[in-house]
Amino acid sequence: MRRRTTVPALAAAVAALGVLLAAAAPAQATGYRYWSYWLRSHGSWTYAQTGPAMHIPADGDVEGWRFAVSRDAADKAVQPRGAAGFAAICAGTPAVKGSKRVALVLDPGTASDAPGGATPPRQRTACARIPADASSADAVAAVARPLRYDSAGILCAIAGYPSTGCGETVASGAAPRPAAHHGGGPSAGLYAGIAAVAVLGGAAVWQARRRRGRP
Repeated sequence: MRRRTTVPALAAAVAALGVLLAAAAPAQATGYRYWSYWLRSHGSWTYAQTGPAMHIPADGDVEGWRFAVSRDAADKAVQPRGAAGFAAICAGTPAVKGSKRVALVLDPGTASDAPGGATPPRQRTACARIPADASSADAVAAVARPLRYDSAGILCAIAGYPSTGCGETVASGAAPRPAAHHGGGPSAGLYAGIAAVAVLGGAAVWQARRRRGRP
């Protein structure tokens, strides 16, 4: 009956080794090249949870757009650069009864984000004065035409940039290693785990051979 315990022990060792090796392989991250949409509050940017056509800003709001290669999640998207607030952006745009003013930060990103080696235009700010019931999509349309949308209604280009493409996937390389690991190869903890699994597997094989040698 004892001989049967050798096979499960060896199988467990091999399975554990597989898990460790899988953990050692760098995960490939996929990014998306697109204009991300942001809302500014109390001096910080928040990734918008609704599309601009569904959001109705208030007078005095600050909104931002950033073109970049970003992960498709709020905590991985690249924020607009700059810290200009409503007072600075809309200083030259007086209030008018029946309308509202929305400050916009339009950040086309860097050369590394640009598709096909294109040169991104300069970052700029603009103050959109729009009807009181207008949406954020109306705000960007008021100051940054031409806009380009795809068939699904996704905003693909602001002020004509970029001229082609819309939310295409971009391979962004291997995911970063854990902060505790500073070397160029697998971590010491991984090597220790592999060594432990090897010892377990070796012990199981030795035990099996020893038992087969018994009368």
